[in-house]
Amino acid sequence: MLQVKNVQKAFGENLVLRGVDIEVKKGDIVVILGPSGSGKTTLLRCLNFLERADGGSMDFDEIHTELKGASKAVVSKVRKKTAFVFQNYNLFQNKTALQNVMEGLTVARKTPKEEALARAKAALDKVGLSERYDYYPSQLSGGQQQRVGIARAIAVNPDVLLFDEPTSALDPELIGEVLAVMKKLAKEGATMIVVTHEMTFAQEVASKVIFMDGGVVVEQGSAEQIFTKPKEERTIQFLRRVLRDYDYII
Repeated sequence: MLQVKNVQKAFGENLVLRGVDIEVKKGDIVVILGPSGSGKTTLLRCLNFLERADGGSMDFDEIHTELKGASKAVVSKVRKKTAFVFQNYNLFQNKTALQNVMEGLTVARKTPKEEALARAKAALDKVGLSERYDYYPSQLSGGQQQRVGIARAIAVNPDVLLFDEPTSALDPELIGEVLAVMKKLAKEGATMIVVTHEMTFAQEVASKVIFMDGGVVVEQGSAEQIFTKPKEERTIQFLRRVLRDYDYII
């Protein structure tokens, strides 16, 4: 469904991605783990052309393109097949929850207003915000704002949902409500690529876990393999630091 090869990206002299390959099949829940600065978010943004990679190729269903030289038409096609959930919500403060969700339909995808309204309401209902259509972001908790962000993403019926640390800006008590929505989407068969530090989510939901460090994929495999039988010493070190009860001994 989606395959990228040899993705490279530098910011000045800082080489952030050093030739990353990933493959995503329909229905996969791919979770990308790694320390800060490992290139996780940059990779995710390159997949959606929010950042322009310096090298690498993409095959996405019928689309084949070099990432650096992709035309505006190709970028548009890729963006119509994906939806991005940002860690800081990225909502319009002067628009209600319903208007925020409708925006991506009516403006970016030219969906007729009546259809956009119905789809936006259905998306907000799915994330548990049927009572909050007319609330502005300032009237919503962080968890509710992030659920609006997820509703905005699923309303466009993307082939792949991209989540960039969707709980990192939330108070601990609000994280659960966002993860619950994501688990529901996973059970319904959504294809997702998730950059996160939520280890329990990765263990419970991921069909594939990718561990990155230093701009490369250090190791990848099933959640069971990565969390119980990691092969690389760097993966073991990372898990020991982030999981207090992690007692894997090489």
